[in-house]
Amino acid sequence: MNTMNTHHFLTPCFFLLLSFHALTSSATTAEQEGTSDFVRPIDRKLLGLHKKEKLSHFKFYWHDILSGRSPTSVPIVPPAYKNSTTFFGAISMIDNPLTLGPSLSSKLVGRAQGFYGSASQSELSALMAMNFAFIEGKYNGSTITILGRNPVFSKVREMPVIGGSGLFRFARGYAEARTNWFDLKSGDAVVEYNVYVFHY
Repeated sequence: MNTMNTHHFLTPCFFLLLSFHALTSSATTAEQEGTSDFVRPIDRKLLGLHKKEKLSHFKFYWHDILSGRSPTSVPIVPPAYKNSTTFFGAISMIDNPLTLGPSLSSKLVGRAQGFYGSASQSELSALMAMNFAFIEGKYNGSTITILGRNPVFSKVREMPVIGGSGLFRFARGYAEARTNWFDLKSGDAVVEYNVYVFHY
């Protein structure tokens, strides 16, 4: 009698354990399948990454125009404090010409599109977030992306290249900025940029 009772007790327990195992197995399988839909390894060659990486040097001039009828730098957020000597919190949107020479009339090779904002309460230092959108030669339609700190009164400012598009996919490197000319009255400026970038 005891043996039969034990048998009747073990049978439903066995089926319960079997059902639990089946449920957890299917959940794990579904989770793995979901993950494989979300991310998977691919061959580098599919993205052209089998090519040899090269280092290029780009030199051009960045024109920040605040004055006149068609400024290329427009304030969109005022400073956080009216009496701030560093204009802390101010943000400007830009569509600045990039030219081969320091003169605005020299050949246009692209535009710097993005924004900069005053990010320091103790000095004139800007956060720069911009794309160098090129229109010249084989680089037409490709961009280099800059994101970094720009202490504007330093002789040389260095900012990282964090990526790009087109011929600059997976780009990395840095940019050096040197002020070529600055008008204290209008705020207009011309800045020489030397960009060193690894790309495929």
